[in-house]
Amino acid sequence: MSDFKIFYQLEEDKREVVLETTSDEDINDLIVYNDDVNTFEHVINTLVKVCKHSPEQAEQCTLLVHYKGKCAVKKGSFVDLIPYRQAIVDAGINAEIE
Repeated sequence: MSDFKIFYQLEEDKREVVLETTSDEDINDLIVYNDDVNTFEHVINTLVKVCKHSPEQAEQCTLLVHYKGKCAVKKGSFVDLIPYRQAIVDAGINAEIE
């Protein structure tokens, strides 16, 4: 399965939509891992702040982290996910890019 990125180009007063295929190999997951230190509230608030999740989405991710041991909280290129991972780690939560 491939994702598409849309780019708009202006050429002599006409707009052209260009689709660029991004292969699945270019997409990584930002994974948050369970621990015995952080509270549900702290993880939820961090996901809302850092990943711009809705409170409901952050709560669902936090429940998955708790019961499954981990949850993919964001998808993107490795480079794009680096600042998100760093912000989550800075909040004291275990996270990795896979």
